[in-house]
Amino acid sequence: MSLADELKKLEELRQRGALSEAEFGRAKARLLEVPAVAHAGGVDAINGFRLSSSDRWIAGVCGGLARSTGLASWIWRLILVLLVCFGGFGLLGYLLLWIFVPRD
Repeated sequence: MSLADELKKLEELRQRGALSEAEFGRAKARLLEVPAVAHAGGVDAINGFRLSSSDRWIAGVCGGLARSTGLASWIWRLILVLLVCFGGFGLLGYLLLWIFVPRD
């Protein structure tokens, strides 16, 4: 849903009396702040991705992914093993991240 559509829905809710002026103002401010914050957070996460020096078994890829995404590193290791078992793409991805991502 586009920003314009969401603003229209908020305006309709305000006109019907479902939202007070204060609630409408807070919801509109939150809605207008989200795209900038979400975009900056995504870019920062990508630019801040580093291999982990402390949480590592081989190269620190899963530890780095854990720190970037908030998932535990054992989950990333499990995903990697499953990808290696089903087609080998996990191994290729792991090697590429090991080669091209800098260490923290």
